[in-house]
Amino acid sequence: MNNNIISKASLLVSLIGWIVFSPQISFGQQDKKSLDISAIKAMVGCYDVEFKYTETFAPEVDYEKAYDYTSAAFEWAELVEESENRIVIQHLLIINDSTIIKHWRQDWIYEDENQYRFDGDNKWVYEPLDEQKRKGTWTQNVHQVDDSPRYSGTATWTHADGLSAWYHKADSPLPRREYTKRSDYNVMKRGNRVQILDDGWLHEQDNDKVIRTDSSDVLLAQEKGYNTYHKKSDEECLAGQKYWKEHNEMWADVRAVWDDVFDDQKDLKLHKKVEGKLLYEHLFFSTNDWQKDEIQELIGKYIDTKEIASEK
Repeated sequence: MNNNIISKASLLVSLIGWIVFSPQISFGQQDKKSLDISAIKAMVGCYDVEFKYTETFAPEVDYEKAYDYTSAAFEWAELVEESENRIVIQHLLIINDSTIIKHWRQDWIYEDENQYRFDGDNKWVYEPLDEQKRKGTWTQNVHQVDDSPRYSGTATWTHADGLSAWYHKADSPLPRREYTKRSDYNVMKRGNRVQILDDGWLHEQDNDKVIRTDSSDVLLAQEKGYNTYHKKSDEECLAGQKYWKEHNEMWADVRAVWDDVFDDQKDLKLHKKVEGKLLYEHLFFSTNDWQKDEIQELIGKYIDTKEIASEK
């Protein structure tokens, strides 16, 4: 074969290889983001959920291990918002196809510029994120049932050997399964691993139960958690879908009010109760058909502006 032809063929192969594999080309990064989005959206749908927790270690020998916790639920995860850099998923508990409870919410933000870190005592600290360190990352903002903040973490999704996973450690308030039963610690450091499975997804946790004071963190105990989401057909969660269609407009207003609060980019301290009620009790159980201005006024009552101002 003509040497000239061979040289041109070799050059073409080299050029193709450079285009595909060179870090200077953004194709690979874009493909990675597409994989990230597919993994996040895989959490949307109908699920049979198992919750399992067990304490595994305590530094003090006289610590009395808490009972293991096991529970189960049927859940619909609704895709509420989707744009190029933001995915919002609302979780709804379904009880006997007749009782629906608005559950937690997760927002995924690509290369987010800031987050709110839980600091204990119903306070969240505003933190800008370094521009270089946030490249390629997704921030998961987890919200409580009333759409107030819960915890936030930033990390990259990994995709290898057929597995997609995301991991971050974040401070959070006590989980609902414990805050009504115990007061011997005040911060949970959550080791959150989200892994997409063939038949659903797994929320694996390695948690530290911490006693936080102004001067130190002291470890009380550690626990292991497995929340396993087993995929079911969407038709099995029709009750949850119906509920959301009927109530999504009000909750869109609630999210919008909270977004305005977060956009202030200030530390946030919340009152636990107003008029003897938790915020979700006002929103869930009132006969009032909440309008946005009323929601804004209600949420404003829960923001402790005096304490934050006194700390500046």
